[in-house]
This record gives sequence, C-alpha cells and structure tokens, in this order.
Amino acid sequence: MRGIFGSLKFAGGDREQKATDIGAYSWQTLLGQQAVKSGVSVNIDTSMQVSAVLACTRALAEGVAQLPLKLYTISADGSQNEAQGNRLRTILGMRPNDWQTSFEWRETMMFHAVLSGDGFSFINRLRGEIRELLPIPPGMCFPVQDDKYGLTYKITWKDGSSDTLPRSSVLHLRGPSWDGYRGLEPVRLAREAIGLAIATEDAHARLHSNGTRPGGLISLEGVLSPDAQERLKAKLAVYGGTENAFRTMILDQGAKWQPFAMSGVDAQHIQTRMFQIEEICRSMRVSPVMIGHSDKAATFASAEAFMLGHVVHTLMPWVARWEQVIARDLLGGDESLTAKFTMQGLLRGDSASRAAFYSAGIAAGWLTRADVRRLEDLNPLPGLEAPLMPLNMAPVAG
Repeated sequence: MRGIFGSLKFAGGDREQKATDIGAYSWQTLLGQQAVKSGVSVNIDTSMQVSAVLACTRALAEGVAQLPLKLYTISADGSQNEAQGNRLRTILGMRPNDWQTSFEWRETMMFHAVLSGDGFSFINRLRGEIRELLPIPPGMCFPVQDDKYGLTYKITWKDGSSDTLPRSSVLHLRGPSWDGYRGLEPVRLAREAIGLAIATEDAHARLHSNGTRPGGLISLEGVLSPDAQERLKAKLAVYGGTENAFRTMILDQGAKWQPFAMSGVDAQHIQTRMFQIEEICRSMRVSPVMIGHSDKAATFASAEAFMLGHVVHTLMPWVARWEQVIARDLLGGDESLTAKFTMQGLLRGDSASRAAFYSAGIAAGWLTRADVRRLEDLNPLPGLEAPLMPLNMAPVAG
C-alpha cells in the first residue's frame, strides 16, 4: 500500500496501521479554478486569503474544537457517567493520533468540512478496537454511492494510485447536504460573494500601489525657483504630525490651499467592501459581530445576546452533527455509550441571571444543589443530592 498512510488493513487484522507523512501534504486546488463574474479565480486557497472567510472558518472551527468532548456510559436507569477506562474516551477527548491533540484534530476536521463540505478521518483499528483517528484532506478522499445506496470512499494518493475504503473505516463529517452522502461545497456556492470581495480588495490595493492621492493642492502664481521650492517644503513640514493638527497655515506669494475630500466613488468602494463581509458571514451563517465586524446596533448590553445567538444558531448545528457522526461511525450503534460536548460554559449568562435560574430550580425541586455544582464545574460535596421542597407546598388532594 502506498500513500500518506503506511500499511492499511481495512478488515481489522492483527497488524497495527500507522500513518506517515500526512504533514507533508499541501493544499491542492480542491474546487478547480472557479471563474466568477468579477473575473478572479475562487478556490479554497484564494478564499482563505479573504479575511472574512478565514475569520468565519476560525469562528466555527475553534468554537467546536474548544468544547470539552466526553464519552459517557448510559445505565439502565438512564443516568450517565463518564466512561472511565475506555480507550475511545481518550481518543476523542485528548489524543486522537500520535501528532494531534483533540482540539487540533477537531479544528482540522472543521476547516475541511466548513470550506469543502466534507471532513474525513481514517478509523485505524487494531484487533477490532479503535486505536487512532487520522484526518484525510478532502481533496484526497471522495465518497462513492452505488445503485443500492452502499457507500465507499475512494482515496487517491499523490503518486496517482488509488484505494477504496469501506464505510466502516471512515469517519465522515458532512456539512449541509443535497444528496445525503456528500456535503455541499460552500466555497463554490458562495463563489460570487467571495470573488467580489477578492476583486474589491485587489482594486483597493492597486489604488494605493499605483495611484497618487495627495491630501490637497497648493497653487501659486508664477514659477517657483529651486530655493523657493525648498522654503515651501520646509514651511509645510512644520504642519506635519498629529501634534501640529489644526495649526494656522501661513503661505506667501499668493499661495492657495485646496484640500481634497473623499469622492463618492471612494465612499461607495468602501461600502462595497463592508457589504461583502456581511455577505460572506451570511453564507457561512456566522454573525458579523463574531468576526469583529459590527455596526451601531452592537452594544455592550447586547454582547451576551450575540454570544448566545452564535452558540444556539451557529455552533449547535455543528455540535449535533459531531455527536451523531461519532455515534454512527465510532460507537457502532452501542446504545450504552454516548458522546457529548459540554456546552454549559458557552450557554452561561451573567452571574445574576444564573443565580436566579438556579434558585428557581432548587426552590421548585427540579434542580438539586449537587446539579448546580456540576453545572458550575465545582467539586461535589456530600449531602446535596436530595431535592429541596418548600414547606408551604403540597400535592393537591384527589
């Protein structure tokens, strides 16, 4: 077997399967040279050079990667406890392979899925037990569905050779999908918005590189001698710098100063660039505030609402995808295990709101003091598991 992986034995087997040289793989043009109306080429490489695309991708990837990912066992009574001693718990939550942390692996998978629509990892097994998860760049892996809806994965190596992996050997994180087995390609679908952002940024850069835009014009009568030009330069130098702002300028020889104001075309150009940021955020479903682009509507009072909206409407769909993909591809339908992201830290409001929420739950009896300590990541204390009930409340007699 040739390629970035050493020796792969897809049916399980006794020999451990190792990965080699995946770090040497460089991004290729996954989506080809997508020509757009603005006349630029849009692909994953050029898209990531747009600050809004990179910021949106980082907001999604880092948002999911930073969440604690835990594996739980489900008891017969429905209670859940962390699966101590389970190797998969360590793989998911700490070290999925020899060279990546859980944060780095999930971040990589999210970058692949957000930009190309699909994130792939090879499930390396030894004697049927999962030993590591190895990320596969989407340009090297393609899902193939046969006439009976069976799914396999074709890997094409850099030397041109290819191999086919069964579905059980690949963890497949899909973005939004049309056909059900391949994620939609966000960069291709939003290529016009991204292309216009690239074109306007390039045009603005060339304006500063090739154009001359002085701040104003000094007009004089007649022709200045070289000595007069040097005196005028020395006089103008006195008014440079912020410390000399608004000083009264004195000129001789009938000189007149005419400042240049920003033209309507320049203002419209800046507005176009700002609007493209919003367009890219809209296509990637990320609030502009989360990438540092805000307007007069954003205030400190609304910061908490923006953050909760980001968690609920932007991150939660990806969290749900992750949890269900892990259940499908790694747990194999084992209903005694479940993987969950810990979202409490991101969903917390301010201290006063949390205190009021906890007090109401404890007073009504549906929340225990031990539950509150767990939600606040505090160590357990004895005697707090029993629910409390108000003395002046009792069930209505039948």
